[in-house]
Amino acid sequence: MQDKKIAIIFGTRPEIIKLTPVIRECQKRNLPFFCIHTGQHYSFEMDAIFFDELSLPVPDYKLEIGTQLTAGHGEQVGLMLAQIEKILIKEKPFVVVVQGDTNTVLAGALSATKIPTPVYDQRIRVAHVEAGLRSYDRQMPEETNRVLVDHISDFLFAPTENKKKILLGEGIAEDKIFVVGNTIVDMVLQSSIVAKEKSNVLEKFNLKENSYILLTLHRQENVDSKETLLNIIEGVYRFAEQRNLPVVFPIHPRTEKMLHTFDILLPRIIQTVTPTGYLDFISLEINACLIMTDSGGLQEEACILQVPCVTLRNSTERPETIAVGANSIAGTNSDSILQNAHKMIGKNRDWENPFGDGKTAERIINTIIKNYEN
Repeated sequence: MQDKKIAIIFGTRPEIIKLTPVIRECQKRNLPFFCIHTGQHYSFEMDAIFFDELSLPVPDYKLEIGTQLTAGHGEQVGLMLAQIEKILIKEKPFVVVVQGDTNTVLAGALSATKIPTPVYDQRIRVAHVEAGLRSYDRQMPEETNRVLVDHISDFLFAPTENKKKILLGEGIAEDKIFVVGNTIVDMVLQSSIVAKEKSNVLEKFNLKENSYILLTLHRQENVDSKETLLNIIEGVYRFAEQRNLPVVFPIHPRTEKMLHTFDILLPRIIQTVTPTGYLDFISLEINACLIMTDSGGLQEEACILQVPCVTLRNSTERPETIAVGANSIAGTNSDSILQNAHKMIGKNRDWENPFGDGKTAERIINTIIKNYEN
């Protein structure tokens, strides 16, 4: 078992966060593993605070893809494929673990499946953490990624029974699907206590508990359209003004770039800040009275932390958050955003967490180990 490596591939901050419990479980069991950081959204230097705060090992391979781009998705995936393939041929892992729906996930899974029987007369297997999510919106690049990766994976780690039903409905064999919960529960439970003790982000940004809105915005379909971006900003601004609540906005580099491109000035009530470390961000979530976001992962975290959420999209691949009453789909129309925000801010925070018990990483590694031995 000790000569069969696990490759863990990530390239964005949400992936680092959600794969941290898996890395920790490998460390706990002294399993051989290595990490590839593609640098899809940030350079490793910008992500270094995450590795320090979360006590993670420095990635064995840092590709810095985000600094090499001149075009779009095709170039990004192509650059990743070429470099990841070389690493996998060199390292000969038993399994590649990817999480979510980014171009890193697609490139990591494709690289593994295209390398023939490199070790022990077996091909490299693909483990997809957070399998089965669907928004049914093919305008989202992420939807294409998650569908493709699910259909070429060997281990599909679904967070809920509902996701398993989706996968079965698409013809995926049941013996490949494992309902394990979501690693974000592991991570939030492990980190929220530490964040309360160590983070001073409220003082840093002059915020008071339960008296501000947390906003995140980064998806291509939202920020690359001037009309859509303006509508979202208007909706957030109108609600914040009516409730007399400041908005703290850790701004994504893509969003910042498009605001400059479109020459859009944000209202003073929306306070932009540079992306924070993970513990500071968890603290911002815990203490917000409302979260407004187009992030799938943040919908989950808000649900787990019992903070009402308004999703600034027309669909979600996290319908469980809607079902338990933790989240509302507002779309990108300013009137709808205003209406949904008023509805959600008054919600009782007594919903059940649908994403698991915090032992997801343990189940994932148990499954991989079991297949080591087969």
